[in-house]
Amino acid sequence: MNHTDASETIRLAELGAFLRSRRENLNPTAVGLPSGMRRRTPGLRREEVAMLADIGTAWYTWLEQGRDVQASAGVLASLAGALRLSEAERRHLFALAGRPAPNAAAPGNHIEPSLLRMLDNLRDQPAYITGRRWDILAWNRPAAALFGDYASLPPEERNLLRMVFANPAHRALLTEWDSLARAAMAMFRADYGRHAGDPVFEQLVESLLRDSADFRAWWPRREVLEPLSGIKLLSHPRQGRMSFEYSSFALLDGSERRLTLYTPLPEDDSAAKLAALLAD
Repeated sequence: MNHTDASETIRLAELGAFLRSRRENLNPTAVGLPSGMRRRTPGLRREEVAMLADIGTAWYTWLEQGRDVQASAGVLASLAGALRLSEAERRHLFALAGRPAPNAAAPGNHIEPSLLRMLDNLRDQPAYITGRRWDILAWNRPAAALFGDYASLPPEERNLLRMVFANPAHRALLTEWDSLARAAMAMFRADYGRHAGDPVFEQLVESLLRDSADFRAWWPRREVLEPLSGIKLLSHPRQGRMSFEYSSFALLDGSERRLTLYTPLPEDDSAAKLAALLAD
């Protein structure tokens, strides 16, 4: 058995063990089944899980036995519902089955108080949280001082990609706009690929095709980049040249939200200039 075969065997065995553990931990009354007096094992029986998920008992048994039966996303979703899996358990089930998990419901504009407190405590670092479509959901005071007051923008304009391509003031702020904009588009394309056809993504793309000649010219090239860390050079209207390192971190809750932090470069006076902006 080669390494690939061994890894696959381990993955399938873990999938079967996970399903069995969730089945045995589920109280029959929680899914509307009688607890009964003659249950020899805890939790649900295999045939009960199969019935609740509307799949064959033998087929479900094969899954628990670690056989390679290639469960579809629809079957996995049915099993997740039948077993009353949490969102974390649901993602784990899809990962063990070798399938990408369907996206969790987007959190909209809601940001947990703990995240807002974290942003507020970053007093010397501009930071914001974006959603799966790159909408800016929350930000701290240094970010507003550096990039402009996001609260003054209409909600539909409060989007990183729109600000790069369709907001003249923000475009003027970015010293190396051409290279940065192309990189931003390529990183967005990677996220768009997971949501192609999603109406809210298509609406954003259509608005940028309408409003930005550069976006119209570059979008058909289909360039793709993974999210990067790097240096952002700014030409601030009040403080002049400023430079920041930036990094993005994914929030591991299935929402595809990201925290982006900007740190003034130590080689120049950007930290002092940021402090001056915050003092005004």
